[in-house]
Amino acid sequence: MRKSVTVAALSLALAMPAFAQTGKVMEASKPGSVAMAQTITAHATIKAIDAGTRTLTLVGEKGHEFSAVAGPEVVNFDKLKAGDRVDVKYVEALAVELHKGGGKAVARTDSAGADRGPAGSPPGGIAARKVTVVGDVIAVDPATRMVTVKGPQRTVEFVVKDPEQFKLIAKGDQLEATYVEAVAVAVTPQAAKK
Repeated sequence: MRKSVTVAALSLALAMPAFAQTGKVMEASKPGSVAMAQTITAHATIKAIDAGTRTLTLVGEKGHEFSAVAGPEVVNFDKLKAGDRVDVKYVEALAVELHKGGGKAVARTDSAGADRGPAGSPPGGIAARKVTVVGDVIAVDPATRMVTVKGPQRTVEFVVKDPEQFKLIAKGDQLEATYVEAVAVAVTPQAAKK
């Protein structure tokens, strides 16, 4: 019998370079807006568990061994076993929209959420966060296609690669950027030996 569960914020997302990974990037563009999204899927197997420190020793599909700590948000940690397969799915997306002439408040908003399995269920959950920033375009350099945007906390400069998109941006406009990321970890218990 195969069980699959999700585990939130297992700090495995930070250790993902050691996993065997596959990924997909998608991009979309229309006048005044650009969006990109990336999904990364990674796989490993639990080799050992230190219950005292909540440290998992994991082995990626290419044999790389690494450790990850399962924080207190990982419920039912005691259900994890050596030999269980760990599948991580990480998604991040960025969308940027041009607001001609401005008019929005320069601001940053953050939101985050997590959901985990109830006590007594297999380890489970998912974690996500969203950041939206609105900034004023304070300079545009046609020679380099450099745009300078002053946000609520800092000023950034970047090159707009698409010349058609660059032509739409003027000093006094605003850019609104929204970044979203989510991570889910599925644990598949090792098949019972016969």
